[in-house]
This record gives sequence, C-alpha cells and structure tokens, in this order.
Amino acid sequence: MLDLAPDLTQAAGWMPIVFLVVMGLAMLAYVILDGYDLGVGVLMRRASDDDKDTMIASIGPFWDANETWLVLGVGILLTVFPQAHGVILGALYLPVAAMLIGLILRGVAFDFRVKARAALKPLWNRLFYTGSLLASWSQGYMLGSLITGFDSSGWTIIFNSVIGLALVAAYCLLGAGWLIIKSEGALQLQAVRWARGSLLFTMAGIAAISIATPLVSPSIFAKWFSFPNIVLLIPIPAATAVLFAVIYRSLQRLPVRLAQGNEYGVWVPFGGTVGVFLLAFYGLAYSLFPWLVIDKLNIWQAATAPEAMKVIFAGAAVVLPVIVGYTVFAYRVFWGKSTALKY
Repeated sequence: MLDLAPDLTQAAGWMPIVFLVVMGLAMLAYVILDGYDLGVGVLMRRASDDDKDTMIASIGPFWDANETWLVLGVGILLTVFPQAHGVILGALYLPVAAMLIGLILRGVAFDFRVKARAALKPLWNRLFYTGSLLASWSQGYMLGSLITGFDSSGWTIIFNSVIGLALVAAYCLLGAGWLIIKSEGALQLQAVRWARGSLLFTMAGIAAISIATPLVSPSIFAKWFSFPNIVLLIPIPAATAVLFAVIYRSLQRLPVRLAQGNEYGVWVPFGGTVGVFLLAFYGLAYSLFPWLVIDKLNIWQAATAPEAMKVIFAGAAVVLPVIVGYTVFAYRVFWGKSTALKY
C-alpha cells in the first residue's frame, strides 16, 4: 500500500504515517483505559448499593485522565487529516452525538451521586449506568461503520448495532477484570461471574469483526488471504484464541482461590483481555492501512499541508509526554484496593 504514498523522504510522505500511528495508539489507549471504566459503569446496574460506591471508587482517580486519550486522537484527526474528519464525523453524526450525550451523563452523574440526598442517589446511579451504556454502544456502532466503509444500508445498520453490543460486552469484560484486581470479598467474586457472562459475547464480536473486515474490500481480502500473507498472519487469530482460553480457564479457577484468600492470578482476566484488544487493534490496523475511508480516502490524500503538520508535530512532541507522564503518575499514586468513595 506504500505505492500510494508520495516520496517518503519528504515531510508530506512520512509525517502522515507518524500522525496516523500516534492517533491510532491514542485511540487504542482510550479504548483500553476508558473501556474498563465504561464497563464498570455498565456493570453497576446489577450491583448492590454498597458495591456501587466501591465500583465508583475503583475508577474515580482515573476516568478523567482516561478520556484525555480520546481528545488527543480526535484532535489529531481534526488538525492533521481535516478532509477525513469531515467525511468520518459527517457520516457518524448521530452515533457521535449519542456518545457525547453518554459521556456528559456520566460526568454529571459521577459528581452528583456522592453529594445528592439519599432519595436521589439511585437516580444518579441509573444515569451513570445509562451514560456508560450509551457511550459504549455508540463507540461500537462507529467501529462497525468504519469497517463497512460508512455504508448506510439496512444490513450494515444491523451489523453496526450488533458490533455496538459486542463492544459493550468487551468493555464489561474489561471492567469486570479491573474489579477483580481492585476489589475484595463478595464484589470480587461477583466480578468473576460478570466476566464469565461477558466472555462469550466478546468472542462473538471479535469473530464478527474478523470475518466482516476482509469482505468489505477486495484489497483487504487480498492482504489477508493471498500467499504468503495468510501463513504469516495465522499467529494473530491463533494467539487471540489462546488468550480467550487462558481467560476462560482463569475465571474457572479464581472463585476457589479467592475463597481461600489466594489472589494469585487476579491479573489474568484483565491482562488477557488487554492482549485480545491489542491483537484486534493490530489486525484492524493492518487491514485498513493506509485508508481512513476504505478504498476512498487514504492518509496522504486527507493530510493537511506539510508546513501545518510540522507545527502540529512540535505541539504533539510536548503534549504527548505530559499525558503519558500524568497517566503513569495517577495510576502509581492511586494503586491498590478500592474502598467506598467519600467526599
């Protein structure tokens, strides 16, 4: 696909690739980091009142920083790839609006639930759950739209909606894995049960994306199923299947260990799920590169002028280390088991 590129020794050739990598990694960081706290929000619906406070406390110090990665990724899309920004967000206007509504509901409910009168606290809990569910499903719908080239036929709308539900399940699996690490006692055991319930739907979603992506474009199909590519790429689905098996086995063993006070392996469900996300991201990136809109708009066609990219590059070189440093600092300071959040 590099035959579509201009001279890669010039800024107009290599800088779009650099920004694409940064944007992709920012969106991956957002999906993983904000994915688990969105999952915790969705799981709140089935938790007791006391457990809800502990669940909120487990994500309280992190969730604002997690959303910073979304701002960075969309900011790069807007400033570096303005043509793609117009096409993509124009096609995704409704799901983007739904996601923003969900994120706003989460933000308001997060602060109000701990300060509201006892009679109103259940309302804010429900709004936090609703915002988490709406934001998660909208992101999955947008992923389905990206895979199908923003087609608007009836079948693609159904496919996108199913992928939305699958991403909700994947976020719930991440969130349950996070709670297994951060909680204790009954909530920890409940998180194991939640993870079991989310695992099958997550597997189905990954399978659906893996099957659909090569079918939407002859060029993507050729990248996966031509020889020797098909042989070289077999480790990706194989490793994904192994990780799912490891997660399943861990979730079967954890209740016995936790009942004995043994926390060996509490990291496995969360770490395994992160591994699945990494492999899925790699497969999707390999399929789509260098297209921002499949077979219609590539990164060089969508990029802004090299002079503008140089200015943006200088800004990103300052901002990105700050975001990474703050994120690492926040996780280091607030690590450990969670207790009920109090003001």
